[in-house]
Amino acid sequence: MTTEQSSSKKQAMNVIVDTGCANLSSVQFAVERLGFPVTITDDIEIIKNASKVILPGVGSAKHAMKNIRAKGLVSTLQNLTQPVLGFCLGMQLMCRSSVESNDGEVVECLNIIPTDIKALAAKNQRLPHMGWNTLTSVNNHPVFEGISTNDYFYFVHSYAAPLSEYTVASCQYGSEFSAAVAKNNFIGCQFHPERSSKLGSKIIKNFLALSFSQENPKEIATK
Repeated sequence: MTTEQSSSKKQAMNVIVDTGCANLSSVQFAVERLGFPVTITDDIEIIKNASKVILPGVGSAKHAMKNIRAKGLVSTLQNLTQPVLGFCLGMQLMCRSSVESNDGEVVECLNIIPTDIKALAAKNQRLPHMGWNTLTSVNNHPVFEGISTNDYFYFVHSYAAPLSEYTVASCQYGSEFSAAVAKNNFIGCQFHPERSSKLGSKIIKNFLALSFSQENPKEIATK
């Protein structure tokens, strides 16, 4: 590696992880519309040296985890210490496991946030849960600054994380589920911020402006 190449890796500010799934370009455009530079990559050194990391995802957990393992990214993603934001499937991949597979297999995920992805208990409502829905609760988390209960976000999913100590926002569709989860520097949104108009852009902007507590490098500083 040349000195110039090494320097460019260290200077990468915001990164979208290329998991081999769809939706990468729409996430990139959403970040760039806010005036932030961003790079799509699966290069381990660039990801490690990024200031902020976005883990997007469209598709199934089984397929996405197969790609992540093939790219040798599991350990890298698990050990990131900078702010990491997951979108939809990207959020689910942060969890311990998922039942989203065509053969009924329980998929081992990244096990960063210890909760499990289950089939959404939509009861008599149509699946997938697709379209605009409101948040039923929002915790005091810096990524959700300026976001309130009853704000609308765009969802497309048939699987979800149950409510737990890691829930920072909830939504209801047949039953209540985690609309967002967080642990230390990892935050995940079940909805698609990049498709959620001004409020989704606000969440992305809040994330890109995050800082850390000086006492604990992995603890996101609250305002």
